[in-house]
Amino acid sequence: MGERSVSAVDTRVDLGGIALRNPVLTASGTFGYGAEFAPFFDLARIGGIVAKSITLEPRQGNQPPRIAETPAGMLNAIGLENVGVDAFIAEKLPALAEGVVVVASVFETEIDRYAEVCKRLSGVPRVAGLEINASCPHVKSGGIEFGQRAEVLAQLVRAARRATAAPLLVKLSPNVTDIREMARVCEGEGADGLSLINTLQALDVDIETRRPVLSNVLGGLSGPAIRPVALRMVWQASQAVRIPICGIGGIMNAEDAIKFLICGATAVQIGTANYLNPLAALEVAEGIEAHARRHGVARVADLIGTLEVPAR
Repeated sequence: MGERSVSAVDTRVDLGGIALRNPVLTASGTFGYGAEFAPFFDLARIGGIVAKSITLEPRQGNQPPRIAETPAGMLNAIGLENVGVDAFIAEKLPALAEGVVVVASVFETEIDRYAEVCKRLSGVPRVAGLEINASCPHVKSGGIEFGQRAEVLAQLVRAARRATAAPLLVKLSPNVTDIREMARVCEGEGADGLSLINTLQALDVDIETRRPVLSNVLGGLSGPAIRPVALRMVWQASQAVRIPICGIGGIMNAEDAIKFLICGATAVQIGTANYLNPLAALEVAEGIEAHARRHGVARVADLIGTLEVPAR
């Protein structure tokens, strides 16, 4: 990186056909439908939001307790509670101010139902792109099976690609043997980009009752505890595919986000940090720009994939 500072920084990036004013989005399931955070800051000042995962019909989710704090992170087993695709289009999208970039997250339990949600979201003016949630680890059917098995993941991405011409991201599970294989499968089936990682499947126990702390038994671990795992997987995936990657996993500040860019991510998503600080995404975006200006980087995109790995 340069030694001299610059007066202006171009923060724009392109995430698989989704034009972002800066590389910071909010992660699905941690930011509601967006309007809940509008009182805190102008959502148009960040790159965009990834809304709660949407299914064909409204979904209740799991019974409580479904959130638990852990050292350097949290467990969640919300169960993808949502209003359903029709209410999302009719009620949630219009509640967002113009200029807010919205990526719709799609989840279902069968491939044809995934495809149907994609079809219904296609052509909706406020939807800039779709993110296929193929990796949610706390739902008893769907999700984790799609993300863990290459042949099933291929079928899912193929069906979604046929169902929509919108920019298509696939959110990958970290609960796999080789993330590079899954990344290549998605690229081969026409995905425009990848999001990784989703939460790590995990368990915690109440020693007084000898019961799991979550009603669902298993949950997804997120937060700073998983960041080194996420960085490793983003770097590996970036070496395996040409499509852009959105890095996710324990990003709490701009320094964390910049690490993901250096490891090959084109953009990042802020998740658990939103629970601690509703301004987290905005502060990360401003911090990335300040870092670039301070180090003489005229384009944030010039940070992407600059990790210097010693020869082996």
